[in-house]
Amino acid sequence: MPRVILDTNIIISAFLKPESNPALILSLGLEGYLTVCLSEAIWSEYREVLKRPRFQKLDHQSLEKILSIIKEKGIWVIPRVSLNIIKSDPADNMFLASAMEAKTDYLITGNTRHFPFRKFHGTQIINPKDFIELIGEAIAGR
Repeated sequence: MPRVILDTNIIISAFLKPESNPALILSLGLEGYLTVCLSEAIWSEYREVLKRPRFQKLDHQSLEKILSIIKEKGIWVIPRVSLNIIKSDPADNMFLASAMEAKTDYLITGNTRHFPFRKFHGTQIINPKDFIELIGEAIAGR
């Protein structure tokens, strides 16, 4: 089962567009086809971003239910290093640090341009579309 880190934009996009690749990825995580890894910093960002005024129209009851499943099923890590590699959006460094600590296979993000590389310590940085195509190929190849 692939170990993944979900960037906050994947969580947000999944709620804004229920028929999107991020929603499918979130579903795969909730159903146990992916192992979602997270840290306190990532969890705090999920919670903080979803409280922003522009997201107040979302169904917060469903949102809370899904977040509690992620919290319960997720693999929690405590990054032992603090990184300062990404300068354009320094908060993204927490995703790299957590991916490194959790030894994830993928960091899935809709903002691949924030990451100046495609791989970091064994973790492939990938957008939702490419991840779905990759997973589809892996399933078809079984």
